[in-house]
Amino acid sequence: TSGGHLITDEVVKQVPEIAQFAVGLFHIQIMHTSASLALNENWDPDVRDDVENFMSKLVPENLPYQHSCEGPDDMPAHIKAILFGSSLSIPITDGKLNLGHLAGSFGSASIETRG
Repeated sequence: TSGGHLITDEVVKQVPEIAQFAVGLFHIQIMHTSASLALNENWDPDVRDDVENFMSKLVPENLPYQHSCEGPDDMPAHIKAILFGSSLSIPITDGKLNLGHLAGSFGSASIETRG
């Protein structure tokens, strides 16, 4: 589905070895050209909505993109992935991702699920 999705808990669950490091650097990369990763505030869900609304205006679906064979949301998803990026490096402190008290890591699937 489209939009930002909080993935921090799932990432930590999938990589329990993080807990073994007192100090370190965790690198995560998403291997898809129309998805991205970002760090942002997690305390107020309105932030996620505001970012998605802004990005939808910055990269609208209704422009005459040449690459349109995968649907109207595909090319905007590629552009959003370029703007956000596909990887994050997060410090590890005392066996935990050091995101600060408000931040969370978000995966952004910028294309609607097709079935």
